[in-house]
Amino acid sequence: MSRTSAARSAKLTRRLLGCGVLAGPVFVSTFLLDGATRSGYDPLRHPVSSLGLGPRREVQIANFHVAGVLYLAYAAGLLRSAPSPRRAGAAPILIGASAVGMIGAGVFATDPVSGYPPGTPDQLIDRTTAGLWHDLLSVPTFLGLPGAAFVSARRFRRTGQRSWARYSAGSGLLMLVTFGMASAGFAQVRLLVNFGGLFQRVAVITGFSWLTARAVHALQTGRQQVLSAGLAQRPLPGG
Repeated sequence: MSRTSAARSAKLTRRLLGCGVLAGPVFVSTFLLDGATRSGYDPLRHPVSSLGLGPRREVQIANFHVAGVLYLAYAAGLLRSAPSPRRAGAAPILIGASAVGMIGAGVFATDPVSGYPPGTPDQLIDRTTAGLWHDLLSVPTFLGLPGAAFVSARRFRRTGQRSWARYSAGSGLLMLVTFGMASAGFAQVRLLVNFGGLFQRVAVITGFSWLTARAVHALQTGRQQVLSAGLAQRPLPGG
C-alpha cells in the first residue's frame, strides 16, 4: 500500500471512529430534551422508546436511526483500526449488533407503556406485532452494550490498562442492573413502576458515555501509533 493510500485509509478510519464520539451525545441530548418538553410524558416513569409514539414521534424515530448508523460506522472503525479482524475481538461485533437493534427500534414502534401516550392503559393485554418486533430488536442493544463493555474490560486488563478495565467492567455491570430494574418497572412492579424511565436513562447514559469515552481512547491510541510509526521511519540525524 502506498503512503497516499495508507493516509487515506487512516483518515477514513479516524472519521469512522469519530462517529462513535458523536453518537452518544447526540442521542442522549435529543431524548432528554424531547422528554422534558413532551406533554403527558414523565421521564422518570416512561421509557425512551415511548417518545416514538404520540406527537413529535418522528423526532425519536430519527434519533434511533441516526445513532444506529453512527454506531455502525464506529464499529466498522474499530474493525479497521485493529491489526487484523481476528485481533479486533468481539467488541466491534457487539457494538454493531447494538447499532442494528437501535435502527430496528426506530423502524418498529413500541407499544404504549405505563400510561403513555395519555389515555392508554399501563400495560397492554394484547401486544401489537410492531411492539413485539421493537422489543425483540432491542435485545441486542440491552445485552450487546454490557457485553461489549465486559469484553473490552478483559482486553484492557490483558494489556495492562487497569483503569480502563475497571471502568468498562463497572459500566457493563451498572447497565445490566439498571436495565433489569427498568424492565421490572415497565412490567408494572409496584415499587419500581414510577422509576422505570429513570433506571433506563441511567443504563443508556452509562452505556453511551462509555462508548463515547472508548471512541476517544481509540482515536488517541491510533494517533499515537501513527506518530510512533512516523518517528520509526524517520532517518536519524546524521544517518
